[in-house]
Amino acid sequence: MLEGILIGLQTAFSVQNLLMVIAGCLIGTFIGMLPGLGPMSIIAIMIPVVLSMGDPSAALILLAGVYYGAIFGGSTSSILLNAPGVAGTVASSFDGYPMARQGKAGKALTIAAIASFAGGTLGAILLMIFAPVLSSVALLFHSAEYFALMVVGLSAIAAFAGTGQVAKAIIMTLLGLIMATVGEGALFNLPRFTMGIMDLQSGFGFITLAMAMFALPEALFLVLKPRNLQGDDGAIKDLRITRSEAKAIAPVIGRQSVQGFFIGVLPGAGATIASFLGYAVERNIAPKEQKKEFGKGSVKGLAAPESANNAACTGSFVPLLTLGIPGSGTTAILLGALIALNVTPGPRLMIDAPQIFWAVIMSMFIGNFVLLILNLPLIPYIAKVLTIPHNYLIPFILFFTLMGAYIGQNNATELLILVGFGVCATALKFADYPLAPLLIGFILGGMMEDNFSRSMQLYDGVSFIWERPMTLCLLMIAVLLVLIPGYRERRAITRSRANSDGHF
Repeated sequence: MLEGILIGLQTAFSVQNLLMVIAGCLIGTFIGMLPGLGPMSIIAIMIPVVLSMGDPSAALILLAGVYYGAIFGGSTSSILLNAPGVAGTVASSFDGYPMARQGKAGKALTIAAIASFAGGTLGAILLMIFAPVLSSVALLFHSAEYFALMVVGLSAIAAFAGTGQVAKAIIMTLLGLIMATVGEGALFNLPRFTMGIMDLQSGFGFITLAMAMFALPEALFLVLKPRNLQGDDGAIKDLRITRSEAKAIAPVIGRQSVQGFFIGVLPGAGATIASFLGYAVERNIAPKEQKKEFGKGSVKGLAAPESANNAACTGSFVPLLTLGIPGSGTTAILLGALIALNVTPGPRLMIDAPQIFWAVIMSMFIGNFVLLILNLPLIPYIAKVLTIPHNYLIPFILFFTLMGAYIGQNNATELLILVGFGVCATALKFADYPLAPLLIGFILGGMMEDNFSRSMQLYDGVSFIWERPMTLCLLMIAVLLVLIPGYRERRAITRSRANSDGHF
């Protein structure tokens, strides 16, 4: 490993590759800030460019920089405009945007930058140490285990529901699962619930739904309920993190960096699931008085998904480089780029092409420092987007929302779907229904159905649940995650009644 690290450092620190790291981070950060584009689109566009470079190490370093740079920068639009730049930063808006509304936009961006840097760096360290071992562990996960993992993700919906809102969260999750069934099914390649509309044959687009659930209702709320986003004097202030806040987020960043990395190792899991689970775990283990702060501007609620999604982004390179299995849609495009560059990812990549394998890992350390240096000094200027008057800000949000939905599918029908869902989401928001569970149900529903169908075919029924111990354990964890919050709530009610009776 030490020999590989030295080879990787020598390759990564060449002038050409250093420029590739910086260029990738700059492009990725900018793309991440724009809702709708995402790393997948820009990497696909850049493949012809990198093929002309000829050097596989430089090409992969550039594309990897775009990937984790987009995850790093995607939090900016989530925090400032409630318009997630990429899917992996949706959870960052749950507490990041309320902080911005409270006049703490600078602090929120600082926490996001530090958590992203720490998550990416710790993920790179874990990748360097555990990549060979984790590749064999990842092979143990089959369709049944992935199905159970999706159920665990859905069972965390209580983390996104306020007090007394668990029933509403379940309803929204079921609605998301129903929406995930629109389009061609996993078991039969036939269109379902499309109402004869050809544009719905591939289902609803994630970007369209994310924009409809978060960005469009926010723009409508600014029109219907005008409010001062800048605080009392409109000045961007409070950029520094206090000692108590640093002490609070440090263990969160450590836990979620490790958890996010191991979730990213699992093919198909990715940064989105890691960020949602990271947020859910931290809310569930938080003390009762701190739990109420989640969703209202909690520093822990922002640090958790930001560190988890960046660590997962790094972890997704484990199955890509060591097994040749893409861990996400973006790494699937990276896999195609590697094959086009005559590089065969797999167990022998570390032996046959150590300069590529280790150069990518070493470039991640450099890239995370570059991203931190780029983002921290720019925070006061980026945060000033909140000082834009409403009559300019609302068209700005609407423009990027509509552009993001259209670019996501390249289809004008998406704009009609966006407006329709956006109006419905605004009505649900007025009725105090949490919108995050709907998006979680939609994201996990498709993957859950795919893996469930595959497992049913392999085992000719549902016997895989008890025949595979790992699947059974994961499903038992999911049941506990559903029951524990309700038990805690009932116990709290019982105690409060007992105390009131005793007081009487």
